[in-house]
Amino acid sequence: MAAVLTPAGAQARPGFDDGAGSGATAARPTGLVQVKPNAAKQPAGPNPFLALLPDPAKADYVGWKNWLAKQGDQRAQLRAQQRSVAAAPVLADEEEPAGIRGGNDTPANAQRITGFGTGGKDTPRLRILGSLSPERVEATAIAPNTEDDGAIPLARDTGVGATEQAVSTSGTVGDGPHGSAGSGSGDFDFYQVTGTAGRTLRVDIDTPTDELDSVVLLYDAEGELIDLNDDSPEGLDSLLIHQFAADGDYYVAVVGFPSIPEDPFDSGSGAGAASEGPYQVTLATAEQDTDFFAVRLRPGDVLGASVAGSAAKITVYDSDGREVHGSDQDASGIYPPNSPLPGGGNAVTEHVADKAGWHYVGVTLGDGMYDITVEAYRSAQKPRQTLFLDFDGARINTAIFGGPGVRTLSPMRAWLGRWGLTAADEDAVIDGIIAEVEENLRHDMVESGLNQRFDIRILNSRDHADPWGQANVSRVIIGGSIEESGVPTIGIAQYIDPGNFGTEDSALVLLDVLSEPAGDDPSLNTYITPASDKIAFVGRAVGNVTAHEAGHFFGDWHVDQFNDQPNIMDQGGNFPVMFAVGPDGVGGTADDTDVDFGEDVLNPGEGFTGVEDTLSRIVFGVTR
Repeated sequence: MAAVLTPAGAQARPGFDDGAGSGATAARPTGLVQVKPNAAKQPAGPNPFLALLPDPAKADYVGWKNWLAKQGDQRAQLRAQQRSVAAAPVLADEEEPAGIRGGNDTPANAQRITGFGTGGKDTPRLRILGSLSPERVEATAIAPNTEDDGAIPLARDTGVGATEQAVSTSGTVGDGPHGSAGSGSGDFDFYQVTGTAGRTLRVDIDTPTDELDSVVLLYDAEGELIDLNDDSPEGLDSLLIHQFAADGDYYVAVVGFPSIPEDPFDSGSGAGAASEGPYQVTLATAEQDTDFFAVRLRPGDVLGASVAGSAAKITVYDSDGREVHGSDQDASGIYPPNSPLPGGGNAVTEHVADKAGWHYVGVTLGDGMYDITVEAYRSAQKPRQTLFLDFDGARINTAIFGGPGVRTLSPMRAWLGRWGLTAADEDAVIDGIIAEVEENLRHDMVESGLNQRFDIRILNSRDHADPWGQANVSRVIIGGSIEESGVPTIGIAQYIDPGNFGTEDSALVLLDVLSEPAGDDPSLNTYITPASDKIAFVGRAVGNVTAHEAGHFFGDWHVDQFNDQPNIMDQGGNFPVMFAVGPDGVGGTADDTDVDFGEDVLNPGEGFTGVEDTLSRIVFGVTR
């Protein structure tokens, strides 16, 4: 799998998932493709869970999630074979009685488990068995909607969340004025519910005749699509589970694959009628049960956990009781093959500890028995990690990034003229890129004081012999284009590797999009004026993208590119931040900013929650 930074012209947020709701937000629906994904084949294009694509509406999010889950299952099978000869795990049973909530529902009252850890007398494997007991609700039957109910202003007020906890009714996609027998733009059925922060909405679709391939969409009052479910684990009938982050009115739409509204306020805004037929729907809000378990970790411990059974979400909280990685999906297929972290099950999470003390694993979104696997490893490595910056072009098998195979990439110097620079400027640009990478991946790490054993050597193709192929050497190739590589992206890394267990990875930083004529947002030329120090700006911007891609294979996920906290690991799409353009909107001037690694919220469009410290994860992953 590959981590990607991809060009896009709009600040849309992608990332709608195909399982329990993530709460991700987006400016337009992007989670469906026109053809159902084939789980046996890797989806086309870069992995959109780690990218902002040129056209998010065409992104195959469902296909990639299914593919990653399949890879996670294979990882789980392999790890099970390897563990069969290892020491037995610590076994723990949840102490909170079945049917009870409130006994271990927060980190503060988490059930403490001893004997697990990476210390000499501890066992680094743990298995926890428990049960979730959410609030049980009975559904009240209500009459079907009357047409036209195909938009937010026309939605049926179900009373769910206000006067009712659950209702059930029937409907038909296709019987409205915009179905195949009407205007043909597509029929949608909307239902209004009231959300309360912390409570969970469950929308369960059953199709009595199997004619309808349903999709459930969830909008907030502003018409932002905040969650989506296409197929449940059991088949084409949809099952959406969403935990509300804020109080307010929300709108559930039942539609037929793949027809979805372009404008949720306009019932005739669909692109065409598709799957149609009758359905039964149950909408319910309830208080969820959450179970927390406390384990002791040391600085540099890499924790991995997965959950099977009833629970759909697993979360890690750090020693300060702060959520650092919550997940309702299995993205462990992005780890390198030699990573020991677990995969498989309903959801997978991980964390690189930077402090000693109790850390907390929590599970929620389920009803009944669950089975948690928790493992801990040390991220420290004995040899020094080398990062090689290759400016000379390269012949590389781009299949490792989802590309077509062996391709030859042009050197960085071939692109200088597109920024109005000359061959005489090459050394100065390389100096700027190296300086930016050194500042982000050495100086800031050392100054953090987090780990005295942090050690990385940064070499480059101008000043050093090519070490690629030697042990503990990872590289970033800076040059080439989308056409040359066959990979439609700006930057792409081979893996995301919490703990840096794979130390010989590759990444690309392609230069065609970055050097397009002014006017296209991802192009650096958009921010170059006569006032610009072009050499300084190009060096800093390309250096930041280079550090971003290296950050992936040293263990970092994307963080939110649209909040007020600039971070090297911001996902693409807010390019002035990544390029360090200052308030004047011009690159290479005195007000340009310094973008660093550090704490930021995980990208909400990728199905994860929590605060990631993108600096400390690299510090403890690159040790000697």
